[in-house]
Amino acid sequence: MPVVPRDAAPTTAGAGPAADDATTWAAEYLGLLLEDAAPIAYEGPLVRARAAGAPPAVLAGLERARLLALQVRDAFEARRRRESELSALFDTASDLATLRSVDEVLTAIVRRARQLLGTDVSYLTLNDDARGDTYMRVTDGSVSARFQALRLPMGEGLGGLVAQSAAPYATADYFADARFHHTDVINSGVREEGLVAILGVPLIRGPRVIGVLYAADRSQRSFERSEVALLGSLAAHAAIALDNARLLEETRAALHELSAAGRELREHTASVERAAGAHDRFIDVVLHGGGVEDVAAAVTEALGGRITVLDEEGRAVSSSPGGGELPADPAAALTLARSTGRTVRDGSWWTAAVTVGSELLGGLVLHRDDGLSDSDQRILERAALVTALLLLIRRTAGEAEGRVRGELLEELLGSALRDPDGLRERARRLGADLDRPYAVVVLRVEEACRGRALAAAGHLAALRGGLAGAHDGAVVLCLPDVDAATAAATARREVAAAAGRPVTAGGAGPARGPGGVAPAHAEARRCAATLEALGRAGESAGAAELGFVGLLLGEGREVGGFVRGTLGPVLDYDARRGTDLVGTLRAYFDAGASPARAAERLSVHVNTVTQRLERVGRLLGREWSAPDTALEVQLALRLHRLTGSAALD
Repeated sequence: MPVVPRDAAPTTAGAGPAADDATTWAAEYLGLLLEDAAPIAYEGPLVRARAAGAPPAVLAGLERARLLALQVRDAFEARRRRESELSALFDTASDLATLRSVDEVLTAIVRRARQLLGTDVSYLTLNDDARGDTYMRVTDGSVSARFQALRLPMGEGLGGLVAQSAAPYATADYFADARFHHTDVINSGVREEGLVAILGVPLIRGPRVIGVLYAADRSQRSFERSEVALLGSLAAHAAIALDNARLLEETRAALHELSAAGRELREHTASVERAAGAHDRFIDVVLHGGGVEDVAAAVTEALGGRITVLDEEGRAVSSSPGGGELPADPAAALTLARSTGRTVRDGSWWTAAVTVGSELLGGLVLHRDDGLSDSDQRILERAALVTALLLLIRRTAGEAEGRVRGELLEELLGSALRDPDGLRERARRLGADLDRPYAVVVLRVEEACRGRALAAAGHLAALRGGLAGAHDGAVVLCLPDVDAATAAATARREVAAAAGRPVTAGGAGPARGPGGVAPAHAEARRCAATLEALGRAGESAGAAELGFVGLLLGEGREVGGFVRGTLGPVLDYDARRGTDLVGTLRAYFDAGASPARAAERLSVHVNTVTQRLERVGRLLGREWSAPDTALEVQLALRLHRLTGSAALD
């Protein structure tokens, strides 16, 4: 049919009704194209022309017009489909760009592939380089668990062919296709899923195939070239998005690691600063002569919690405010810390041993609810080391001072004193004043614990401004400004607690000046020996407390003190009341302790004597007439008669 230009003028030469009808019928094809009619509708003009008896030339022209119109329609349809596919690809790219995890990307790829190609199932496999095979990663529309768990050896099945060739591959009938290698495992999975037609395209990243994207139907289907291209484009987008997601995850992981490293660095820096601060505090404590309590305060300031100081047997010696809490078996924790040389944890308690060489001096126990880092444990262990240093310094200084005090005391107890002024100066440098009144105490203790007794006596002397040392198998202690009985009782109590054994203490004094120490020591030694002879080992007493025995032992023989100590209440009663209970006592003892004969001597009734003796009992105690006490009372009565009132001054 000749083509007539749209702006050409109509011609009537040789034209008739048939020509007009042909033009009309040909124009119908344009209308059908505009209406986007179905292909069957394009048969209408040709059928009507045949029915109207159109000549063969007209019918041939109409046939050519019909074919051209269908071609135009197909071209329009292809463009629309391509536009739709491109739009879908753009949407897919946009969707993939918003995804942040690999799982989300893979799921979106498979779902969009199924939607775009309109297949029953879509799925994606990824290569496992470590195992050398391919595994099913994501499926959409699948109903078979076996199919979803398939692993394909490299080169096996349709996917193996796609992965090896890096090119798309399609089959309309999977089981009838012999172009790839079938295996029982793959065939059973595909058969259980019911797949027949399968299209696979490679996922390529750089020069490598990383997986295969599939679209499959459960019936025979021939995939068109445009569908292969569409799935390939989707796979290309997917590979890029997958790579971006992988890089994003790696970046996120790297950022997480960097953040963790930053936290660790900050924590490490803080721990280093904390350790440096604690180290500076420990140095200050040592240089300024601090004690164990200062170390404990530095530890709690650096680490928090509450600190308790232990002795070598695991007993609490001191603790920070709110402290004092100990683990169930502190001694066991201390032993373990000593053997390992490291901090030992028991719940919320941390124990570090305080040692000098192989000797255990004690321990530090930190109670804290949260854990301790390695650097914090080093702080606690360094604190234990500083504590050991302070204890060693204190012990060395104490031993040196004790040795000096002992040497001075040894010279004071010697038979001849040389240079008394020099002795006074040496005592002054030790914090002792020999011109003050001193009580001298002799402490007798078992030889096995004499060292601990001497250390305790030295500590007491240092605190009180006195002197202490060992002399003639006993421990000698000089304490200022205290009477002999009190000094002996105090020394016995303190030294016995440290030695863990009974201690017998004899006291004497007061002594003044360098020359007064030796005589007082001799008297104190006699008192200690007398206590043991009387079966009173483990007790303390001065000469005044030993009654008439003390009177005989006493260096100055204090008659007045003995009389006053024995008869004082009776003498005071007679002085206040004008009575003569002392005379009644003399008559009673002169009469052989007979109230009747005493009454005759006094020329009074026997009941009067009995009443007076009852009064004496209330004043002197019920045991005044016991043999030992009665002997002292009689001796006091005789001395009182011999010395008169001067004995009481």
